[in-house]
Amino acid sequence: MVARAGVGPNAGHTVRVNGEEYGLRQVPCGFPYEDAELAIGPGVLVNPEVLLDEVERLSRFRVGERLTVDERCAIIERKHIEAERRSRHLSDEIDTTGTGCGPANADRALRKAKLARDVEELEEFLGDVPCLVNGSVNEGEDVLVEGTQGFGLSLYHGIDYPYVTSKDTTASAFASDVGIGPTRVDEVYVVFKAYATRVGEGPFPTELSREEVIERFGEEILEVERGTVTGRPRRIGEFDFKMAKRACVINGATQVVLTCIDRRFPDAAEAETWGELPGEAKRFVEKVEEAVGVPVTLISTGPELDHMVDLR
Repeated sequence: MVARAGVGPNAGHTVRVNGEEYGLRQVPCGFPYEDAELAIGPGVLVNPEVLLDEVERLSRFRVGERLTVDERCAIIERKHIEAERRSRHLSDEIDTTGTGCGPANADRALRKAKLARDVEELEEFLGDVPCLVNGSVNEGEDVLVEGTQGFGLSLYHGIDYPYVTSKDTTASAFASDVGIGPTRVDEVYVVFKAYATRVGEGPFPTELSREEVIERFGEEILEVERGTVTGRPRRIGEFDFKMAKRACVINGATQVVLTCIDRRFPDAAEAETWGELPGEAKRFVEKVEEAVGVPVTLISTGPELDHMVDLR
C-alpha cells in the first residue's frame, strides 16, 4: 500500500514512466506499482476537481480501482482558492501556490470545513484509511507513507516563518495524517535532491544567481526546474548540509535518498551500481553521509524508475 500524507494539492510531483511524464498533486506517486493499493489519509486536503482529473488521466494504471480517500479528508472549495488569491499577504508577500490550502486548513481548525463524505462525486472512493493502513501492517504487508512538501516548509520547523506551508511536514505529522502510531514505523527515508530548490519567497541561504546556476548545472536546468503546480521557475542553490542534518534529526531519519544526482554530475546518468558512479559523485554521497550521520541507501541517477543505485 502507498498512503498519501501531507498538505494537499499545493505540492506537485512529476513521475516519469516509460518516457511518459505525469504531473500529480493528489494521487500518490507510487501509482505505477499496480499491485499496490493507494490511499489518501484523513490529514490531507482534497480538491475533488483535481483528484478526479488525475484519476481519469491515470486510468491506464487502474488508479480509480485501487484508490481509497478517507471520508474525513477536508475539502478545498472555490471560496478557499479565491480567498488565498485575494490575500495580499499570502499571494504577494508569501508567494503561495494559490491552491486554497491555507484557508481550507484554517476552516478545518475552526471546525467548519466540508469533509470528503459530504461530496457526492467522491462517494465511490470513500473509506477508512487508518483502518486500511493498520490492517495492512497487522497482516505483515508493506506500507509506504508518502509525504509531500519539504521539511524546510514545515509550519513548525521551517526555515523562516511565515515563509512556510500551512501545516507540519515532518515524518511524525505524515504518520498522523494517515492514522498510524510511531511504534508502527520501521524506517524513515528522508529524500534530498543533490542540490537545493525552492518555489516562492523566503530565505534561501545557498541560493545561486542565474549566471551561477547556468555555470554550475547548464542552461537546460532552468527549464527542467519549474514548479509542477504553478509552472514558475524554481530558485536553485547548492546542497545545504546544515539543513540536511537538521531534517534528519527532527524526522528521525534511518536512511537517506538522493535524487537528481545526474543533474549535478552528468557522468552519473543512468548508473545502476555504486561502481558505475563517477568519483566526484561518490565523494559527494560520502560527504552527505558524514554531514547528516545517516546512510545514503538509494541514489536516483535519472528520470526512470530503474535509474537507481540501491545500496540497502
